[in-house]
Formats: sequence, C-alpha cells, structure tokens
Amino acid sequence: MFEISDRAKAVEADLREFMDSHVYPAEAVYEQQMLEAGDPHHHPQIIEDLKAAAKKRGLWNLFHPHPDWGPGLTNLEYAPLCEIMGRSAFIAPEVFNCSAPDTGNMEVFTLFGSEEHKERWLRPLLDGTIRSAFAMTEPAVASSDATNVELRMERDGDEYVLNGRKWFASNALHANCKVLIVMGKTDPDALPHRQQSMMVVPIDAPGVEIVRNLTVFGYADREGHAEITFTDVRVPEKDVLKGEGEGFAIAQARLGPGRIHHCMRTIGVAERALELMCRRADSRVTWGQPLSERANIQDWIAEARIDIEMIRLLTLKAAHLMDTVGNKAARTEIAAIKVAAPNIALTIIDRAIQVHGAGGVTGDFPLAAAYAHVRTLRLADGPDEVHKRAIARQELRRHRDTADAG
Repeated sequence: MFEISDRAKAVEADLREFMDSHVYPAEAVYEQQMLEAGDPHHHPQIIEDLKAAAKKRGLWNLFHPHPDWGPGLTNLEYAPLCEIMGRSAFIAPEVFNCSAPDTGNMEVFTLFGSEEHKERWLRPLLDGTIRSAFAMTEPAVASSDATNVELRMERDGDEYVLNGRKWFASNALHANCKVLIVMGKTDPDALPHRQQSMMVVPIDAPGVEIVRNLTVFGYADREGHAEITFTDVRVPEKDVLKGEGEGFAIAQARLGPGRIHHCMRTIGVAERALELMCRRADSRVTWGQPLSERANIQDWIAEARIDIEMIRLLTLKAAHLMDTVGNKAARTEIAAIKVAAPNIALTIIDRAIQVHGAGGVTGDFPLAAAYAHVRTLRLADGPDEVHKRAIARQELRRHRDTADAG
C-alpha cells in the first residue's frame, strides 16, 4: 500500500539482521553491566561496542532526512526502521544514533543552527560522541501549552540572561550530555506565539545547575529526566536559534517527526510484548491446559494483532502525508497516532503482564519497564487531551466549512 524504495528495504533487512545478531544478545550484557556499576546513569561499554559495530555496518543516523547529514530516508522509509528499534527500546535507538531527544535536536541544529552550531554541536552529535537534552517543560506551569513557559531570557547588550526552572529535561543526566536547547520567554508583551525563543546552552555553563533526577514510576532511567535551574546564565546573541520570538515555530517543526518516531518505536514495543505473551501462554499450564488454549487469552492475542495492524497503517499514512503534503497538512493524522499508539501498546503490555503473572511486574521480564516507559508517552510531546482537542477542532472546522459551502 505504501511503497518504499529498494534501498530502504535493504536497510530494513540489514537492520533486522543486526538486531538478531548483535542487539538482542546484548540485552543481558547491558543489564549485567548496569547492575555491576551500581549507578543508574552509568554508560555501559556494551553500548559503545554496539555503536561502533552499527556505524561500521552503515546503520547510523538513519532518522536524518537531509542527505547532506544522513542517509536521507523519507518518513515513510524510516518508520519501519524505527519500529524495529523499538523492540529493544532501552538499547537500540542509541546504538544506531537515533535516540530522542537527540534526533529532534539534530534536526533543529540542521535547520536553524549557525555554521558554528553545526561544527561545535551537530557534528559531534551525528558522530555519536556527545548527547544533548531539550529543556522546555517547567514544574510551575502547564507546559502542554508552550505559551505558558516562564523561564526569562532578558536582553543585556549582546547577551541574554536566563533565569528560571525546567524539569523533565530528558537525557540531561546521560554521561555524554554536553548541550541543552532551552526554550524561554524573551518578550512577554509580544503576541502569544512570538514571546518564546530557543537558545543553545552548554550544560556546564555557569549558572546551570542540575538539581535532581526525576524518577518515572520509580524507575531511574539511564539518560535521566533532570530538574534544572538557570541562575543568571549568560547566552551570547549568536546562540539564539533562528531569531528572537521563533521558539514556538521551532518547537512545532521539531515535534512532528519526533511524534511519529515515538509512535513507531511504541509499535515495536507492542510487537515485542505480544511475542512475549504468546510464548508465555504456550509455556504455562493451568488445570491441564496451556494458557494459550483459554478463550480469553486467545481473544487478547487476536485483538493485539488487529490493533497493531490498525495503528501501523495509520502511522504509515501519517508518514506518507508528511512526505507528500507536509507536516501541517498531516497534523490530524500525527495527533491521532500520538493518542492511539501508546494507548494500544499499554493495553497489550498490560495483558502480557497478566499472562506472565507475578513475574510480569518484576525486572525478570521487560514488560514492567516497558509499561512505565510507554505510559509516559501519553504525556510526552503533548498529552492525549491536547491532541484530541486539535483533532476535534479540525473536524469541527471541516464540517462547518462544508455546511457553509452548502
């Protein structure tokens, strides 16, 4: 239905083989190295070993749509690759240098960064030698409405002075994180969508303080979700991205591809959960029959397959529209998949946990961590309610336009 190039098909086959031969066998090694380190933010050697192997195979920066900086795959071509990576969500994206929020930040640097930004930050990010974080969400306001951000960016000569507090700056506690892209308010008197700007801030800049890591359902994720204070942080004018007042526009440009990446990875998580559910159902016997012979378990398995196929098709449609008519024209489909994919995956993971019994909520299986991770996606890049509101407004506008025309 959605044709992709022979080149993209070859990359997909190579990626699947690499996952089978390298990534899945490394999951236990990764867990062991993290356990031995005793540090939730430890950067295990196995990740660097896998990165080197992936780069050697040419499985690197697969997300980047700009041929000058990456392979130049379309959203439709990249979507299946992202799904494959999602099957090992805590390892694979970083192995192929396709991790959030770096992917979005790299696109921002590509589209809006100066030559200095590209040399100092984009090139090392593309090389996988550094990581980055995106600081937009704030604890004191409803950050689902980006016009609410309160961190002040006040002009002082040829510099800006930043004061405020951010949290859930994902990746800020990664051992290799070196730079932040920060969104704040430069002009509170401007039009609502022209008050915000984005600036490039080294993570070790004077006045930047990482206050704490925020756990997610009790998990201390390796990359971290930092609460950060900015106290009289001075940022040169040259480190304003695109220009003063362009923060909201950059955010919108950044979030479209990021949302579809999240959704495709989530489908990969759901596929892995379904696979685990089937294996467990076949291997466990109750009252003389395998669980897989129970009608309710068969219903769960069938419904999971139906739901995954539906959400995959909707996601591929969104990717196709982004490639052919642009992100703005595809906004309804992007919003729809952002709501549907995590909710469908959560149902499948929850049922897989149930089939695993008490083991499903332990660390012996990846399901509990997967559930916690996917549940956050109903909040990340805009909560469900914001996306539903956008869909409803588009639908109402369409029907009102039709009525007016009639």
